[in-house]
Amino acid sequence: MTAGTVAPAWMHEQVTAEQYGSWPEEQCAGIEIVDGMVVARPRASKRHNRRARILANALDAAAGPDWNADTDFDVRLQDVPLTNRRPDAVLYRADTIDVTPTRPEHVLLVAEVVSPGSETTDRIVKVDQYAKSGITFYWRIEQAATGVPLVYTHVLDPATRAYRDGDVFTGVIKVSAPFPVEIDLGQL
Repeated sequence: MTAGTVAPAWMHEQVTAEQYGSWPEEQCAGIEIVDGMVVARPRASKRHNRRARILANALDAAAGPDWNADTDFDVRLQDVPLTNRRPDAVLYRADTIDVTPTRPEHVLLVAEVVSPGSETTDRIVKVDQYAKSGITFYWRIEQAATGVPLVYTHVLDPATRAYRDGDVFTGVIKVSAPFPVEIDLGQL
């Protein structure tokens, strides 16, 4: 929006799950809903989108037939007040591909690519929200000074509903959980 442009009313009023469900995908694509309020997401760079897509493709290839990985779709964290997040990459149960909305119990792993303007949200806010909703794995991709990304992995402690820090990877991600996967970070 430019100076002098007035935001539509739906950006200033609390939104219910029913209202949100009636909106066209084009209206939902650039936003998240947090505590019922619309939060505009900054437009992602081509590099950001490429990193998310390459990560999702690698997870999809390694996951086997029971899991799918994809980018940029809603995960419904709670209904009231409505909270929908759009992780940069999501690994979800293959048998829920046609289930809408995607809920935390369908999701095994979410990943966020940190960009200018998303640092606090990706490092603090979403970590807490994803953990409290019960998503087992959270990965955060950050740009290192060397140009090769750093990947921070987190694993849910079910007793506390908080993430424990996992490994930090540069160069190559090589993990055995949630399944064996190796990703050359130079591709990201």
